[in-house]
Amino acid sequence: MTRHKLTPLSVLVDDVWGKKGTPERDGMEVRLKEELHAYYVGEAIKKARQAQHLTQEELGKRIGVQRAQISRLEKGKSVITLPTMSRVFKALGIASATLDLGYIGKVALW
Repeated sequence: MTRHKLTPLSVLVDDVWGKKGTPERDGMEVRLKEELHAYYVGEAIKKARQAQHLTQEELGKRIGVQRAQISRLEKGKSVITLPTMSRVFKALGIASATLDLGYIGKVALW
């Protein structure tokens, strides 16, 4: 019977992204967090749009962008600015939103 040498995932991650605390690893972790947040915002947009039985094209027309832009936002492939987020969610009937800044408090976005 042959023996296989298994490498722990943490070792592979360190090999590819660098060790924890290095600029390369820190940069990658920041990018991953940004992409994850973009994905969650995109999912929220998609769920709200689908709940209203709107197509991407219809939502795009409501806020003045092409269907492709809505698709990129929903997939988390496009950085969404606060003004764009405000337009999208207002077009979906979400009248207000707050940003929780932890111990600093909450800020009304629109």
